[in-house]
Amino acid sequence: MNKKKLKDGLYMLSMNVDDMLFESMWELPHGVSMNSYLVKGEKTAIIDGVIGWDGVPETLYKELGDIDVDPKNIAYLIVNHLEPDHSGWIDNFKKVNDDFTVVTTAKGEPILKAFYGDDLKIMVVGEGDTLDLGNGKVLSFHPTPNVHWPETMLTYEQCTKALFSCDMYGAFGTVSDRCFYDELSKEEQAVIEEETIRYYSNVLTTFSPMVKRSIAKTKELDVEMILTGHGPAYRGDINQIIAQYESYANYANGFGKNEVAILYGSMYGTTEKVVHIVKDLVEEKGLKVHMLHMPYTSESEMVAKVFSSAGVIVAASTYEYKMFPPVAHAIDELGRKKITGKESMFFGSYGWNSGAQKDFTTILDTYRMKWNIDHTLEFEGIAKEVQISEIKEAVNDLLKRMKEKVL
Repeated sequence: MNKKKLKDGLYMLSMNVDDMLFESMWELPHGVSMNSYLVKGEKTAIIDGVIGWDGVPETLYKELGDIDVDPKNIAYLIVNHLEPDHSGWIDNFKKVNDDFTVVTTAKGEPILKAFYGDDLKIMVVGEGDTLDLGNGKVLSFHPTPNVHWPETMLTYEQCTKALFSCDMYGAFGTVSDRCFYDELSKEEQAVIEEETIRYYSNVLTTFSPMVKRSIAKTKELDVEMILTGHGPAYRGDINQIIAQYESYANYANGFGKNEVAILYGSMYGTTEKVVHIVKDLVEEKGLKVHMLHMPYTSESEMVAKVFSSAGVIVAASTYEYKMFPPVAHAIDELGRKKITGKESMFFGSYGWNSGAQKDFTTILDTYRMKWNIDHTLEFEGIAKEVQISEIKEAVNDLLKRMKEKVL
């Protein structure tokens, strides 16, 4: 467990993990940090868990003893979000301290009991409720339902002007003693930006309307530090991460970077040959292209690049009257994530019967994705010159259409 003093009476407790799939689904090529916080007034509160504790009481005494905290004196557990990566330590904590209060929202109370039993002392809070810890440390609570479970909330400490945001403003990627974003090198910041997009697209995209409400609530508070549950913390100029999250909420509605994602699958190479022609054409126009070859590209990367691109080209062969299954699965996942309004086009090859384009349209309609698809083309066998010319024309049209969606 890494421990760092942020201000008087305020500590960050974190650990880095790189040997798991986040939510048992999403790859972590740069790992992820699990962050929690300790606020000391006359009374002490832990916010979002004792991450990295192995459940052995002696370990906790040693870890918290390093910052002069006795676990038996922790009076409050502030649980901004009850997903087990933030709350799973509660059962073990009961073995160390039998006199603490868990703070959650009204929607959190039944979830808390479902996971950890009926014997907890629970304090239910609503918008603007406060908890005075003494010595000037006062917490206020601000529910933000469905960012990304229904019980989630923001916690604000008035003295340090710190916002404890949990999943909100989070990112994949690990942290070190340089836990603030402004302490990172330009190269490290570039990695974190990509990992923030991937985190948002993988974890929060479905809840983008609620994210916008959480941003509005953040702006109502006098915030000098944003202390996240995952990824780096932010201080001073916090507007950058807020602006990033505002952009990401719009990416979910069809906007994106001036980039093109080519999402494709090809059984015997006939579709893939045209994909590479299209890739070269887009790159000649000076745009960055993301090649998402399914099933070889991870689902995490696929979702992130489609999410962040203003233009999406889908290319897939027909397989047993329908779309090549790995691509169909990818589109299905994008639908589940509610990634809507993308400027797009479709092409693909077939052998003895077409059907991929129809299946593609069916999936889009099922999830009400409302992608703007002006051009589709299926060709039998190998694409002929006239078909390649038609596809190139469709690509040029897509590049014009997507300009209005570039942020």
